[in-house]
Amino acid sequence: MSQQPDHQDPVAEYTKVESIFVRHRNCLLLKADFSPIFTDYYLHLMEHKLRHKPELDSALKDLLAALTLHLVARPWAETIAWTATLRAPRVNFFATGSSVKEQITGTLFTKDVKESDRSLLFSQTVHPETESRKSMIEIDSTDPLKWIENYYTHSEQRPGRAFRLKDDQYALVAAQPDFDEEWFNSLTVEQVDAISEDQETKLLETRKFYFSCGCSEEKLLGSLAGYRDDPDALFGDEDEIHATCPRCSAKYTFTRDIFARFDEAEKNSKNESS
Repeated sequence: MSQQPDHQDPVAEYTKVESIFVRHRNCLLLKADFSPIFTDYYLHLMEHKLRHKPELDSALKDLLAALTLHLVARPWAETIAWTATLRAPRVNFFATGSSVKEQITGTLFTKDVKESDRSLLFSQTVHPETESRKSMIEIDSTDPLKWIENYYTHSEQRPGRAFRLKDDQYALVAAQPDFDEEWFNSLTVEQVDAISEDQETKLLETRKFYFSCGCSEEKLLGSLAGYRDDPDALFGDEDEIHATCPRCSAKYTFTRDIFARFDEAEKNSKNESS
């Protein structure tokens, strides 16, 4: 069962994202080593016996990194979900994250993907105190780092450039008002990697993220509660059914005694609270 790491555990690994203001260039640099997130991502795949083609696997990792960096470029308390529907190869990518919960997760789908005449990126941003914000842009690449650059141009209405650095490190440079456009447009991977040494910078904040969906057997049980009085409608002639989390593709198996266990858990919860 997938569980979120204990944030109080001092040995729990997480990805630390630095938010750095580049003085005189008026740009925001988001930078992180994603090795901890990628390690937990692969452990998740192993636990649920999932396997992706190498090129799709790499693209999903890029998407997880890009969204994490974007979350840190945005205000606190936002939850953001991105869905990319590609025309060729025919595949759907999904990633979602929250700065408050310090979580990032995602998955991809290659089966039963509807044919589309173009590739699209859908974004939904949710904030507890404002209305959710949705946007859609057309994408013309299979590279998620190009998707986020297009997203910044059309949805954030400011330029942004994403970079793969050495090993599992990534960076996002987001333009601020009155930014140095010539410097921004000429940036190379090597220059971005050395910004903190070559430019005058100020560390604004750091945030930490774990690869974790937060799904569980109990949460999926809640979605099946309507079948309590008619389990045959759910199971048919089978003794067990299989359910998949739409956010991370975690697999769960339920047997016919699930509702008895669910009722017992509810009863124990009420007794504890009384």
